[in-house]
Amino acid sequence: MNQALKEAKKAFLLGEVPVGAVVVYKGTIIGRGYNKKISTNDPTMHAEILAIKEASRYLRTWHLEECSLYTTLEPCSMCGGALLNSRIGKVYIGTRDPRMGSLGSSINLSNIKSFNHSFKVEFGILERESRDLLGNFFKVIRQRKKLSKKD
Repeated sequence: MNQALKEAKKAFLLGEVPVGAVVVYKGTIIGRGYNKKISTNDPTMHAEILAIKEASRYLRTWHLEECSLYTTLEPCSMCGGALLNSRIGKVYIGTRDPRMGSLGSSINLSNIKSFNHSFKVEFGILERESRDLLGNFFKVIRQRKKLSKKD
């Protein structure tokens, strides 16, 4: 999760929502990603999607059953769908997203019986650090908005 946090900090420095993700296969990181939605004007450029794509290229397959994904924020439904479609083995999450989280907070895509795949989810890995990074980011955004209103 420390490596996912490093990815999230890259997003923070670019003015992106600081979410980072890594895919691990047999103890080795094979995919990394951080949010790039704003800088690319592409709503699909989420950390999890980018990490999954890199891992799939590395393994030369879209089947990631033997892989785990570590992410600083609970994935949205788009990313949850990508996790299902990649057949990911397990997902470790820093902090929950009560509004958009798709792996247990607002909905749970990880274990719907009618789907042909399910995966285990574990919350709370470096939760404070993940939550604080997001909180600091939005604090900076609010301060910037406040200052721009004064001008």
